[in-house]
Amino acid sequence: MVLCLSVARPLAMNRFLSLLLIAAPLLIAEPAMAQVRGVVELFTSQGCSSCPPADRVLTGLSASKDVITLSFPVDYWDYIGWKDTFAQHAFTLRQKAYAEARRDDNVYTPQAVIDGVGQTVGSNADAVRADLAADKSRNGALCVPTALTHEDDGLVVTLGAPVCAAPRTADVWLLKLLNKATVKVGRGENAGRSLTYSNIVLDMRQIGRWDGGAQTLKFAAPEGDYVVLIQQGHGAVLGAAAMGR
Repeated sequence: MVLCLSVARPLAMNRFLSLLLIAAPLLIAEPAMAQVRGVVELFTSQGCSSCPPADRVLTGLSASKDVITLSFPVDYWDYIGWKDTFAQHAFTLRQKAYAEARRDDNVYTPQAVIDGVGQTVGSNADAVRADLAADKSRNGALCVPTALTHEDDGLVVTLGAPVCAAPRTADVWLLKLLNKATVKVGRGENAGRSLTYSNIVLDMRQIGRWDGGAQTLKFAAPEGDYVVLIQQGHGAVLGAAAMGR
């Protein structure tokens, strides 16, 4: 009986089901383009006694699936006797470039920069959360739907057309992260303390340009934790995505 029903199925229905089977893999492969709620960049240092509370705030925020957190260790505290084991001078320059873009002199640790636009003391959890909740769409912040997925031996960045007013071109940055690390500090203001860090940026490099519309970038990359940022200069973060979100 079952066999007879299969044979008797109208030709039009067979064609319809065939189209569904062809389309199904395409629908499954389409990356999620859910918008993140915010991006928090913490400029911190192992040599700064005020930084550990901010590092803990960042770790707490890291549990939120819709918030991307990034730890940028700077090197200007190294002179007091302890060289930060993760610090890079490029991160110090990034922090200073943000201050220049904002046209202020606010360069300090621990400093949290939110969505590339707002800034506050990184240990002030309430201020960080308030800045995350603030509407920054007038600056173009998080206006570009962004997805980051793994494919074979590389990564795929999928960008959409902006959903609010945003610059029409921007750089695409790939950040390689260390998910977590604990460091025992031997000298300086935190001597003798073991400090835990989350989402430490190990490398940041430009991988392309966003041209203002829907776009896909593919490139080779080793396994690891990654974040992609879409940003024009050191202004608002127009789009962001983390692997698996």
